[in-house]
Amino acid sequence: MLQIYNTLSRSKQLFKPIEPGKVKMYVCGMTVYDFCHIGHARVMIVFDMVVRWLKASGYEVVYVRNITDIDDKIIKRAIENGEPISALTNRFIDAMHADSDELGLMHPDQEPRATDYIAQMQGMIGRLIEKELAYQAEDNDVNFAVRLFPGYGRLSGKSLDELNAGERVAIGGGKRDPLDFVLWKSAKADEPTDTRWQSPWGEGRPGWHIECSAMSCDLLGEHFDIHGGGADLQFPHHENEIAQSEGALYGQNHHADDQPFVNYWMHNGHIRVNHEKMSKSLGNFFLIRDVLKRFDPEVLRFFILRAHYRSPINYSDTQLEEARAGLVRLYTALAQVVPLEDKPTDPHSPWSRRFSDAMNDDFNTPEAIATLFDLASEVNRAQGAEKIFLASTLKGLAKALNFLQRDPTIFLQEGSRSADEAISVVQIEEHIAARVAAKQSKDFAQADLIRKNLLAQGVVLEDKPGGLTEWRRS
Repeated sequence: MLQIYNTLSRSKQLFKPIEPGKVKMYVCGMTVYDFCHIGHARVMIVFDMVVRWLKASGYEVVYVRNITDIDDKIIKRAIENGEPISALTNRFIDAMHADSDELGLMHPDQEPRATDYIAQMQGMIGRLIEKELAYQAEDNDVNFAVRLFPGYGRLSGKSLDELNAGERVAIGGGKRDPLDFVLWKSAKADEPTDTRWQSPWGEGRPGWHIECSAMSCDLLGEHFDIHGGGADLQFPHHENEIAQSEGALYGQNHHADDQPFVNYWMHNGHIRVNHEKMSKSLGNFFLIRDVLKRFDPEVLRFFILRAHYRSPINYSDTQLEEARAGLVRLYTALAQVVPLEDKPTDPHSPWSRRFSDAMNDDFNTPEAIATLFDLASEVNRAQGAEKIFLASTLKGLAKALNFLQRDPTIFLQEGSRSADEAISVVQIEEHIAARVAAKQSKDFAQADLIRKNLLAQGVVLEDKPGGLTEWRRS
């Protein structure tokens, strides 16, 4: 039975979907004003894994991941570039999709853009004003009155006094309390016309937090199963989502036994560089597309998932090289049984049970991957029909994590290429041809030298019956 660590309860809980056999999941997506970095890759890869395992477990999944296409950073970048908001955001949405496709990830079932849901956001803001949980300030912004919502701080685990002590925003512009957050931003005179919409409170645009509440409730309902995102979104973004969503539904008379906005909150850990959080402000971030120029996409996925999704990851080329070497070990085991037919995995085998137990323990991918390594070792030792069965099991289990589904020979020749390897496939084939010619002329010393030189460059040659030579990267 699947257990999920729920940030709201700070404990693992048995997963019980609201509707038997169906799961509704919302994940906070990207703000599209630049290319995606590997922090974004972790969010995409982690929740792609979650969806794959839920589906492998027999659930029908509706996966929604939003796109923030109106925001202060977007406006600033568009003004700097001298281009319309839509031109900027469409370009980076296309780039995000290209990165996702390169990583081999599934597309969400729904990918709503904030600018398509302005009416729904205004409707939710209107309900919050009616329930006296929101007010229009002197500067015409509409703010949420945090202290009037019972239970604010449950997700972050902080009291209002603790939050207030850490709040550095001075009361100004009509805010009644420094903890209050904006729902609707009044348009500024110097902002472009494509950054504002008409509303009952004057021209303006939505605040960041309200968009996810409006879109998730519209597409999944006011009560759904799983909400995910990066750990940095736990507060204030997700805390504010709970307040405005449940506030719009229940008002100030919200009770503990009322249905929550979301049943399970999931947060993936940060990626760190030299043990510091990766961020654009620190200038220590790496774009997905730049990483993929040097490493195979499956290597990046493997690097992300060999750590537990809630744990921080320290990024370095060394870590990616270790991930590459791990995949080489697994594909080398499969390469012994080629071609390998896709067969249903026996769910009652000890390997399947161990793998499932790991994944059902809060998506414990490190233990699931350890199972794959142990199984690969058994493939290496086995013979005949047992080897075929074990290799088929290895490939079948790895499918749930989107690993080991390529032709092993192709991966070992191309996908396993190290970031520092300069020798190309064409060059390798030229050396092999030269070695064949040397052997034909009985210059065995030259043939051995070519083999040794290739081995020094990470290329292993294997002579097969009939004079054939196969190769792989070590």
